[in-house]
Amino acid sequence: MGDRVRARVSVSGSVQGVFFRAETRQEALSLGLDGLVRNVPDGTVEAVFEGERESVERAIKWCRSGPPGARVTGIGVTREEPRGESGFRVVY
Repeated sequence: MGDRVRARVSVSGSVQGVFFRAETRQEALSLGLDGLVRNVPDGTVEAVFEGERESVERAIKWCRSGPPGARVTGIGVTREEPRGESGFRVVY
C-alpha cells in the first residue's frame, strides 16, 4: 500500500452548472478516493481528494479539464495532512 495523501483543489472558470460535481464524484470513486466536492459562492468548485498518491494525482489532472461542458481557466492545489475521510460526497 502506498502513501495516503490529501489535496484540496480549487477549480475556476465555467465550472458550475455543468455537472462538474457529479462527474468529479464519479472520477473520484473510480479511482478509489475519499473526500468531497462542492460549489463555492465565488463561482469556483472545491474538491478534496484523499487516498493513494497516484490516484490523487490522477484526480487533480482530471480537474484541469473536467467534464465536457466545463471550461477550466485555473486550478489551485493545496496539500494537506490526510484526515481519514471515508467515502466521497457531493456537498450541496
